[in-house]
Amino acid sequence: MKLILGSQSPRRKEILESFSIPFTQATSSFDEEAVPFKGDPQEYVTTLSQGKAKALLTKFPDAMILTADTVVFREGKVYNKPKDEAEARQNFKELSGQWHSVFTGVTLLSKDKVVTEVEEARVLFNDLSDEQIEQYLTKIHWADKAGGYAIQMSGGLIVKKIDGCYYNVKGLPINTVDKVLKEFGYGLWMHL
Repeated sequence: MKLILGSQSPRRKEILESFSIPFTQATSSFDEEAVPFKGDPQEYVTTLSQGKAKALLTKFPDAMILTADTVVFREGKVYNKPKDEAEARQNFKELSGQWHSVFTGVTLLSKDKVVTEVEEARVLFNDLSDEQIEQYLTKIHWADKAGGYAIQMSGGLIVKKIDGCYYNVKGLPINTVDKVLKEFGYGLWMHL
């Protein structure tokens, strides 16, 4: 069965490409902005990842569709992709020196079956000065990332500690992907 990665994220594509599993990348037309956050980050990422998958099923009815949605969460607040630089700056000020959670909902969907799993990682930011925040906003591509930050490459300089899956924070937790694929008789171990 054909596998569709329902994401425009270059990071998710890169992670999945590190395995030999063949897939095609497609963008979902699902409107994430139409889904309000109701207080439960796990329920939220489940709804978003399933919505993305269902929107693609009409276009690829005979495929397995893999989607994911990642959010940053702290003290009842969800940090999605920042709408602008001012929101990204505010995110960094609120997360500076603080622990937060990163939740990723991973959905694998076919016309007969849907499986969703949620992964959580805890991340501690370094204490960030105003000057460091401005440097980050100038040098790091932040606009398309949950919370406005990247853990990979030089973007990871803001991260002091991580408790959980690095790939979850990057946007596609590989052990969770392996788990949902196994529900369909596949798995990443078959594609090292």
